[in-house]
Amino acid sequence: VHDFGFFRYDPAAVKFLSYEEIPLAPEAVSVGLEIRVVGNDSGEKISILAGTLARLDRDAPHYKKDGYNDFNTFYIQAASGTKGGSSGSPVIDWQGRAVALNAGGKTSNSSSAFYYPLERVVRALHILQKGRDSSQDKWEAVTIPRGTIQATFVHKGFDETRRLGLQSETEQLVRHASPLSETGMLVVDSVVPGGPAYGHLEPGDVLVRMNGEVITQFLKMETLLDDSVGQNVELKFERGGTSLTVQLVVEDLHSITPNYFLEVSGAVIHPLSYQQARNFRFHCGLVYVSEPGYMLYKAGVPRHSIIKRFANEDVSNLENFISVLSKLSRGARVPLEYINYKDRHRKKSVLVTVDRHEWYASPQIYTRDDTSGTWIGKPALPSSSQLISSAIIQVANGIASIDISSSGHGQEESNSGTTKSRVVEKEASADGTVIAEVEDSTSSGDIVVSNDHDTSADSGNASVAERVIEPTLVMLTVYVPSSCMVDGVHKQHFIGTGVIIFHSEEMGLVAVDKNTVAISASDVMLSFAAFPIEIPGEVVFLHPVHNYAIVAYDPSVIGPDGNSVVRAAQLLPEPALRRGDSVYLLGLSRSLQATSRKSVVTNPCAALSINSADSPRFRATNMEVIELDTDFGSTFTGVLTDEHGRVKALWGSFSTQIKYGSNSSEDHQFVKGSKAENLLEQGDMVLAINKKPATCFNDLEDACRALDVYDDMDAKLELTIFRQGHEMEVQVGTDIRDGNGTTRVINWCGCFVQEPHPAVRALGFLPKEGHGVYVTKWSSGSPVHRYGLYAHQWIVEVNGKPTPDLDAFVNVTKKIEDGEFVRVRTVHLNGKPRVLTLKQDLHYWPTWELRFDPETATWHRRIIKSLETGDY
Repeated sequence: VHDFGFFRYDPAAVKFLSYEEIPLAPEAVSVGLEIRVVGNDSGEKISILAGTLARLDRDAPHYKKDGYNDFNTFYIQAASGTKGGSSGSPVIDWQGRAVALNAGGKTSNSSSAFYYPLERVVRALHILQKGRDSSQDKWEAVTIPRGTIQATFVHKGFDETRRLGLQSETEQLVRHASPLSETGMLVVDSVVPGGPAYGHLEPGDVLVRMNGEVITQFLKMETLLDDSVGQNVELKFERGGTSLTVQLVVEDLHSITPNYFLEVSGAVIHPLSYQQARNFRFHCGLVYVSEPGYMLYKAGVPRHSIIKRFANEDVSNLENFISVLSKLSRGARVPLEYINYKDRHRKKSVLVTVDRHEWYASPQIYTRDDTSGTWIGKPALPSSSQLISSAIIQVANGIASIDISSSGHGQEESNSGTTKSRVVEKEASADGTVIAEVEDSTSSGDIVVSNDHDTSADSGNASVAERVIEPTLVMLTVYVPSSCMVDGVHKQHFIGTGVIIFHSEEMGLVAVDKNTVAISASDVMLSFAAFPIEIPGEVVFLHPVHNYAIVAYDPSVIGPDGNSVVRAAQLLPEPALRRGDSVYLLGLSRSLQATSRKSVVTNPCAALSINSADSPRFRATNMEVIELDTDFGSTFTGVLTDEHGRVKALWGSFSTQIKYGSNSSEDHQFVKGSKAENLLEQGDMVLAINKKPATCFNDLEDACRALDVYDDMDAKLELTIFRQGHEMEVQVGTDIRDGNGTTRVINWCGCFVQEPHPAVRALGFLPKEGHGVYVTKWSSGSPVHRYGLYAHQWIVEVNGKPTPDLDAFVNVTKKIEDGEFVRVRTVHLNGKPRVLTLKQDLHYWPTWELRFDPETATWHRRIIKSLETGDY
């Protein structure tokens, strides 16, 4: 309730310093007392500010609307001009005695400051000291009795209490029983629903007596309540001139202050505390979302929400919520009903998808241990829980046996051992054009739309292209977990339109731009334009250079009705578009309505150039793109088709960063590293490839694709280049890159490390000491945050031992114990080396990793070292 707390420290840790206890003298406070405030200016340097106490009965200042607020307290006011950073500093008199604590100041230009009186601090200190004396050798948990009736009072002057209906006789009684300096009485400001005072006290009630004593000061009321925990107190008050008396049970304040919370999928959920119940006017103990984390964030559940129903079951407390959670399995989609204090009179319902991948640790219950001063975690669910024991739901199980290169529908392939990622890589990585093709039985020039595949588009208003292409369009909603934001991905939520390029009974494939599906560590949901259903998908291919990805889905989930209307688009990469060709730009609105526009190609091979962002991330390179005379704006994505609905190109979204000046930038989007590093130089002009003139990026693509037909992995390209006025011949090897993207990320002390992704390598600098451990992200409040190990740098040494790759890094760090200081050598993207130290904390920040399994297209979490398990 009040604005103070205690920290315990070990005197042995400061044995080389001299220190003394400051004497406390709360009784020395008086108006006109000259004081000094010892503190610091915004945390930078020690300062001593002078002032004179001007007022002793100031109500508690309000700091936040949705967080902690001190109340039922008188503050001391003075014009000392203290600033931020000096909160908690002692306010001392001329004898060096502490008379108050610096608590806050006004946000305006005035010099007013507020100090917290020490009476309750002294009481708490004496109880702690008695507990220490009784425990002899060590500190034990000491309970400081605190009582409450869950009502907030404010101090009102006598003139206002008279306007509230206070009888003159009662005012005379109070004035006679109070000191001459008394100027008013305590008035009820608010009552928490469900508390002891609820239904008995109302705002505006003027308190007269408590247990027969006249009460006009907060301190006297708090003392009486703290001494009466579990007992009845009698309150006499006046309401509109009528005298009333009630008996209320004093509740233990600790019983409605949560000392445990649930952590699930990054969310923090706990019983609603008295502080927030008072702010929001809800019952204490309800299921309160302090942080939505990932699972609830995807569903649209905001902070400060109260969960009322989960999976069609009522939840009135955290235990109910955990019980329901234990019955769910991975990938389950269940309804959740909640209310929010900003819209308290309307319940809202959302669909929550339980994490299919092991993005986060299994649900944990953390309980505060007052003896050790730490929060102890333990599994929240039994080992028999479906969420713990269930396997990850697979998507597109039949993808390994499908040959997507055939011109007809899916055919069985004899090599059943081929994984889905390899199949897609084989057919798609050699060329920027998707070569999967699904044709109707009719000739390519006569597209017939069967009634069985008719779409929702009005046949009277829609063009042929729109009617043909709508059943092939999919809206993709993509979320990236905060635990796996690798490769410089700049946000967690993406939406875009994709096109179905293959659809059979066993498997479906959707092509989409990489500004929608940026990394493989994503949760993808697909909504079909032709059928009202939303299903999960899996990222099975990310082109390492070009701006497209492929997402797989399981057609059996759609059902017979859906499969009867959903179909793959016919792809027509040849002949290539030319300047002046008419095309149809088609895509989906957010309401899944097909939208089309007839446009004209203005430039069929515009060279694409995207600058590097401040935080390196994927940018399409070596590409020619198509430009149109008109489009739907920078956020509209879809496909370009001919008049018959045959897909000529993807109309994708590209991410870029626009810089304003030297210190600010903004992310925007628009539509529209190798074996050569020691042979080619910046500024070289490629004249020919294998003796054939090269004029565009596709010439290079065709030459690289021609090497795929050979089994010789050392085959090279013969390049004719022009360098500094001379023509020369060089032989350049090619790299083989898969379509999985980053497949491993390690969290150590709160920083996320991975192998440097292509966008980092493309900057042209890799530390010679080793470049296999790149810091891509860090967590607030972690050891690396405290000690300054931030993103965009490589860790090249730990305690003097080289860390050239992730395996070496794991081997070095897993030998470091909890609480040890670690010496880390880093090299920044700008080449600047640095050495820093940090303290490892395995209790709150264990070392763990996430790995992608290409055989199942799933991510798995593994603890490398923690306080409980040691190292693996």
